[in-house]
Amino acid sequence: MVKKAEHIIVGISIGDLNGIGGEIILKTFEDARMLELCTPVIFANTKVLSFAKKSFESTSNLHGIDQIDQIIPGRINVLNVWRDQIELKPGESDENAGKYAIKSFVAATQALKNNDIDVLVTAPINKYNIQSDEFKFPGHTDYLAQELDGNALMLMVQDNLRVGLLTDHVPVNEVASHLTEALVRQKIETIRQTLIQDFSINKPKIAVLGLNPHAGDGGVIGREDKEILLPVIKKMFESGTLVFGPYPADGFFGSGQYEKFDAVIAAYHDQGLIPFKTLAFGKGVNYTAGLNKIRTSPDHGTAYDIAGKGIADHNSFKEAVYLAIDIFHSRAEYAEISRKPLKIKEKTGYEK
Repeated sequence: MVKKAEHIIVGISIGDLNGIGGEIILKTFEDARMLELCTPVIFANTKVLSFAKKSFESTSNLHGIDQIDQIIPGRINVLNVWRDQIELKPGESDENAGKYAIKSFVAATQALKNNDIDVLVTAPINKYNIQSDEFKFPGHTDYLAQELDGNALMLMVQDNLRVGLLTDHVPVNEVASHLTEALVRQKIETIRQTLIQDFSINKPKIAVLGLNPHAGDGGVIGREDKEILLPVIKKMFESGTLVFGPYPADGFFGSGQYEKFDAVIAAYHDQGLIPFKTLAFGKGVNYTAGLNKIRTSPDHGTAYDIAGKGIADHNSFKEAVYLAIDIFHSRAEYAEISRKPLKIKEKTGYEK
């Protein structure tokens, strides 16, 4: 049975306590219409959110709870993951703030695994101050890849612009060594499947960007495009996947060529995210595709320079909530269609 909109439970991790996480979360749900779309549950502490309320003229009424089954639809629920007194220092990178950001994220992820929440939206963290003996991951995506089933892939989304990555948080001088036939095939297949089940695109068209300048110029400027990317693309195309490339990356976005495709796969982080953020910054969403659960986040970081000033733009976070809900519905519809038996008509015209 498909859930009613207001019954979709959106779990939210607070992000870096000294960043803009609390502010953009509260600003998103200041609009009462958002509470008609879903029921938010913020994994943090009511005192942290009350502190965030002071940074702007917030009218939010917070409903503090200690257990997930105490959620009230139509309210901004705050699940108290901790009761400790924390000194907040807006705008500062602090090890303690990173520790509690991870407490929030780990608790929210566990709730997602347990089906206590339907989707997860994560506020920005600082990848440096979250590191500890208990948490040694470059960021959200890598931890989710360990905890959830599937093959995680970073997919940046803004309306019909979707940019995925073959490699994400990998140093540039190591990118080429990570590109293998198996990896490229897996990423293309992950993108294809997510476009079908999460974005309701029946026959998605996918473009792959070359690793080297001019996509290697036939092997003159690096051989990875000719020897790794091109053979995989050809094989998958011949098997029925509408994948094309590799394309020279420099003019692909500026020429508007990306508009001809349902998704673009970049070879490495900045090759994909620089054009994406140039075109969509402040409205884009980071979606972790390929997993059995749904997680989205805004397309920006902790924004220490404006933290605590009440001037943060919450639109990207709001879009992350919208996208998570949309994908939840798309997956439900896809699962429903997949369960229905194919109806075959005989010459009489009667359905079997």
